[in-house]
Order: sequence, then C-alpha cells, then structure tokens
Amino acid sequence: MVQNKILAQVEHDYELNGFNNPTDAVNATTKFEKLASNLIGILTIVAVLFFAIQIILAGFSFISSGGDEKVMETSRKKLTNSVLGLFIVIVAVGIGSLIAKLLGLNNIFDINQMFVNMGL
Repeated sequence: MVQNKILAQVEHDYELNGFNNPTDAVNATTKFEKLASNLIGILTIVAVLFFAIQIILAGFSFISSGGDEKVMETSRKKLTNSVLGLFIVIVAVGIGSLIAKLLGLNNIFDINQMFVNMGL
C-alpha cells in the first residue's frame, strides 16, 4: 500500500528571495538603475505630452475667445505657463545629460560606473 504524504510532510527547499529579486548588491543596483531610468524617461515623456496638449488647448481657447478680454488673458496665461513648463522639462533633461557626461557616465543613474570612477 502506498502512503500518501500530506503537504506538510513534502520536503522542498524554498528560498525567501521572492519573485525575481536580486541576490547580490550589483544586481540590486542594476535593477534600481533600470527602474529609475525607465521611470524618469516615462515621466519626461508624459510631461512633454502634457505641456504640448496644454499649449494646443490654450491656443484653441485663445482663438475661440471671440474677443473677450478676460478669456484672452486667461488663455494667454495658460499658454505662457505651458511653454514655460515645456521649457523647464527640456532644460532639466539637458542639465541631467550634461551632469552625466561631466561625470563620465552614459546615464546619470549608472551607479556602478560612478562608484568605479570614484575608486570604490
């Protein structure tokens, strides 16, 4: 007769690393770099699209104001703020790239390379 084992009696070696978790510091740093880089890239694209849409909507509002001074002033402020926001996003990306190049990095979040350059 075959004896059936219940679940508690079955022997398995489970590691508590979780799903797809890094097992050493280099892998953890690399995963963080990729996550941070992807997140900043996505947020930059979202910001550019947001400000571009705001510019279009402000322009449409300005054109369809029908000569109403209050609506034109509100549209002008929206347009100015949208252009300024887009300019800030573009300058921030440029400054981040400049800092990365000055540090000798291809990516500002290349933490491993930064530590190598510092001699650590």
